[in-house]
Amino acid sequence: MASATLFGAFKRFVSRNVKIRRMNERIWTDRIRTSNKKASFLVAVTPLSFLIYERITHFTSVRALDSAQEVLEQADYLYSCGETQKLHQLLLRHKDSDDAEFLWRLARASRDLALLSSISADEKKRLTYEAFDYAKKALEKNEASFAAHKWFAICLSDVGDYEGIKVKIGNSYIIRNHLERAIELNPKDATSIHILGYWCFAFAELPWYQRKVAAVIFGSPPTATYEEALAFFLQAEEVDPNFYSKNLLMLGKTYMMLRDVQRAALWLTKARDYPAVTEEDKQVHKEALELLKKLNG
Repeated sequence: MASATLFGAFKRFVSRNVKIRRMNERIWTDRIRTSNKKASFLVAVTPLSFLIYERITHFTSVRALDSAQEVLEQADYLYSCGETQKLHQLLLRHKDSDDAEFLWRLARASRDLALLSSISADEKKRLTYEAFDYAKKALEKNEASFAAHKWFAICLSDVGDYEGIKVKIGNSYIIRNHLERAIELNPKDATSIHILGYWCFAFAELPWYQRKVAAVIFGSPPTATYEEALAFFLQAEEVDPNFYSKNLLMLGKTYMMLRDVQRAALWLTKARDYPAVTEEDKQVHKEALELLKKLNG
């Protein structure tokens, strides 16, 4: 009895799949006839030709997916090696992509290129705005991408350097919102946590005259403390130890502002000894050296 029931279910399954395949064959046949209606002949459509068409279509779509994944893997490898220019050139070929994974990486690559010491001031500005455009497109394509939120926040902050203090402070609310959203989407992303710490540090050290301007314009400008900044930097380090030379440097600088010389020296030494792979790493190394001299002086 059980075997008869199983056999009946199997027959219904096969019958259903045959019906679906025949329906797909009819759809495919109609497409072929439509595309060839102006031709002097009609392509012969058989179950075999449909099967070949189906397999080729499947292979092409899978291959396209594999190809996209391979490009992303190659991009991540170049990023890990600090090959900024090669990375930028690779991703530029995909600047019109609808995939946020390509676009936020291109935003990051454009920004990293702008930070190179060999780049002229005009080219740096162009690349800064280019990075922001790609980050904005990435966010439009996928609002659920934590990386898109993160790089949108970073690039918006960079653009503010060219827009004046009023725009920069006004953008700060937007920047914090996107950083918090990035952390909400991925609590294990140490970089987003670090940047939120940097945001707090920047407003903690905001000069009095800029605070005054901000108060006049906004009434209630963003505020933060060094203690808040420190908490985020330490949290980032806890999530991913030794992940970023700048986080080590900022821990040292924050402890300096809190007058904890011993801990400041500890983190600045770590920043100084961090392997200098990128241009930013080299700048961090230089600043850490200078701050250590100041501490020891």
